[in-house]
Amino acid sequence: MKKLVAMASAAVLGLGVAACDSPAENTAEEQAEAMGDAQEQAIDTAEDAGQITDAEADAALEASEAQEDAAEDAADEMDANTPQ
Repeated sequence: MKKLVAMASAAVLGLGVAACDSPAENTAEEQAEAMGDAQEQAIDTAEDAGQITDAEADAALEASEAQEDAAEDAADEMDANTPQ
């Protein structure tokens, strides 16, 4: 449920901001999101297989989200540093 709410929130936020982003920024953000989704899937798979504990999965998910946020912030800087 928490994931669904987060994904829905991200989608709504993405639609609201997409109109003012450059194509390069959108591409970079999409790549960051795809990488984050792949990492989350791998973490969930490892947790479901019993390879990592719930606590380890939670920590890995937090780290993955922080990495994705940092990549998206870097993408935002692309437009901030480009004269318009």
